[in-house]
Amino acid sequence: MRIAGITISEEKRLEIGLTSIYGVGRPRAKITLGSLGIDLGKRPKDLSAKEETSLREAIEKFSVEGELRRDTSSNIRRLKDIKSYRGSRHAKHLPARGQRSKTNSRTVRGNVRKTMTSGRRKLEKT
Repeated sequence: MRIAGITISEEKRLEIGLTSIYGVGRPRAKITLGSLGIDLGKRPKDLSAKEETSLREAIEKFSVEGELRRDTSSNIRRLKDIKSYRGSRHAKHLPARGQRSKTNSRTVRGNVRKTMTSGRRKLEKT
């Protein structure tokens, strides 16, 4: 089953499978399935064609996947253009929401651990 250009796993429960779409989390999946009257534990392979089309239309009403990614990146670009503090933090790949960065912030910076060394490379034993 494909929704918004993403293939949803046929073996996972719908509630979980829908979260593979960028912009759809567990709460939005539960609300959408509940409003359509589809059981949360149902598998995509067990859906009827009518249920599948109604689910696809309901999900595509939201801003998901490419459109949402584009909106997010344009918001970050705007912050960089106006040279705001948050924009400068995004540009430097540092936390933008006031977290400390001396010890934490591995997520934003990547798991980079720089330690002091003598600068000499270790000799390889042959």
